[in-house]
Amino acid sequence: MKKLPFTFGLVLLLSLLLSGLASAHVTVEPKETTQGSYEKFTVRVPSEKNEPTVKVEVKFPLDAVTVSRFEPKPGWKYELTKEGDKISGVIWTATGEGLGPTEFGEFYMQGKVADTATAITWKAYQTYKDGSVVEWVGAEGSDKPASVTKVNAKPAGAAADSHGHTAAPSAGDSPAAASTDGASNTPLYLSIAAVVLSAASLLVSLVRKK
Repeated sequence: MKKLPFTFGLVLLLSLLLSGLASAHVTVEPKETTQGSYEKFTVRVPSEKNEPTVKVEVKFPLDAVTVSRFEPKPGWKYELTKEGDKISGVIWTATGEGLGPTEFGEFYMQGKVADTATAITWKAYQTYKDGSVVEWVGAEGSDKPASVTKVNAKPAGAAADSHGHTAAPSAGDSPAAASTDGASNTPLYLSIAAVVLSAASLLVSLVRKK
């Protein structure tokens, strides 16, 4: 097997390392959602240093999403930040050792996507045990980008159910559906007509015999 030149191999190794570091940042799932929907969001936090992650703060854009529920996580406590009476962010703080250098954690919350939102930009702040803070607030493609959830437009005529999930218009609400229903009843009408004709034919036959 032919050996790679030392310089090329070194460049390849550095590229792999850098790409791994670039992808290891605080992210929020899902990457896409729909206007007006209720959603479960997952905040994924990896540790990148030889220090445990002991605190994670996420700020919410109030014009794009209203987050109102948080799932308790063993080994962590959380507190809410507010603007007026609205929840504007959450801070998770480790009650134990936190997330080690080779670990990651997931934090769960629920909220409603605004009816006019086009994107949700999640600004996150990751604090390590040594007191250093990494701010994941930059634009896409930057060294420390904020996680962004794309928001798709609600389908035309879609209505929200009791849980806020959007649904397409009912087939029975459209003219096309009405014509489809009529077509689906045609075999029944034909069967009834055939029975009536058969009965009439039998009656005529009996009358002639008399």
